[in-house]
Amino acid sequence: MDELSRKVVHILFGLGIAGFILIVGKETAIAILALAIFVGFVISDTISRGYHIPFISGIVEALERKDELPGRGALFFVISALICLILFDFSFAVPAIVTLAVLDGIATIVGMKFGRIRLWHGKSLEGSTAGFVAAAIVLLFWLPPFTALVVAFTGAIVELCSPFDDNLLIPVSICVLLTLVPGLPV
Repeated sequence: MDELSRKVVHILFGLGIAGFILIVGKETAIAILALAIFVGFVISDTISRGYHIPFISGIVEALERKDELPGRGALFFVISALICLILFDFSFAVPAIVTLAVLDGIATIVGMKFGRIRLWHGKSLEGSTAGFVAAAIVLLFWLPPFTALVVAFTGAIVELCSPFDDNLLIPVSICVLLTLVPGLPV
């Protein structure tokens, strides 16, 4: 498994989900993401039982970490996107998903290449900072500057400190932040 390829796919996958949601709208996105989760679990279970699914098994084998549920990261990413769409304001979902895609991907890529100062669970100051900056810049397409900084900072803290899978926690944490702090302009 090549972690660089895995994180590039993570970024593209997340941005693809965000773009898909913007194009099809909330209701259609909810239905299709729910179906994708069901199909994803069927595929994951099939592969974990040792069956080969043409094309899909190759992708999972190339991108998935060893000794992990096949497709776990992608499933958690889609689950968090679905939770954000169902439980929170539609305008919060896309920035939350984009934050996960960009921040997590860039933090890992930069941390692997340039990370020297380790902070928590092997994560580096350099990676976390790069992820924060990249997310803040990309979020400017959706959010005012101050809100983009607060959202990117929140995502970076969750990514750095999370004891659980950040694919689930980052988007939901950002939606909670935007819901509970009504003074943040969106």
